[in-house]
Amino acid sequence: MSTLLTINVKNLEAATQNFYFFQQPANYTGGGAVYSNALYTQSLGNYQSTGGLLTFQVNLQYYAGIQQASNQVPQVGQSSGFASAIRAIDLAPASGTADDCTTASVNPLGLSPPTVGQGVQEGAFRIITPIYQPPAVYNVGSAVQVNGGVVLSNFVVANPASNTDCQPILTYYVQTGSYTPGTVMNFTQSSVGAAKCDFTGGHTIIDVTLKADGSWSTQIIQ
Repeated sequence: MSTLLTINVKNLEAATQNFYFFQQPANYTGGGAVYSNALYTQSLGNYQSTGGLLTFQVNLQYYAGIQQASNQVPQVGQSSGFASAIRAIDLAPASGTADDCTTASVNPLGLSPPTVGQGVQEGAFRIITPIYQPPAVYNVGSAVQVNGGVVLSNFVVANPASNTDCQPILTYYVQTGSYTPGTVMNFTQSSVGAAKCDFTGGHTIIDVTLKADGSWSTQIIQ
């Protein structure tokens, strides 16, 4: 049975608030600027009035993703793309081998079953992109399975006939506001004043509270 990382949110502010969730961008080797997508958004009423809690769950399984891009340059507030494909994949270990490399195709759009890559950085997976001609544009990166659906979490615009190594980071953020899942967001701006949930130490459950004064508190439960 797969492991789930869980964030439980409680709202102590008087008014109903919208919350959205996003991930720390991975470290990439190959490709240009790194972009982030929102993963999930939902409204939540005052806890004393409603007793409501908001639960965000993401599967610890790592996924490589490729997506037909919406724009040559991703635009904040717009969907990152259209058709997509994902593939469960391992990360390169410190020693030994793993199925940490997948090869993309664009016609049809897809990712091959992972195989052992050569020289993949420890803690990363690799996506090999094929030859294709502009104006075709594709995003490649780290996808996550969140609350039952799969979203491209962070990505770079792919280059034809190249390798992109992606080293995911198990840190997630909660912020007030609303972004449609799969919409490009400004990570730097959104992460300021957000609740940070760091699962890199092996934790699986973190409780987050938006306090009445607008500040956050976080507590590692497990």
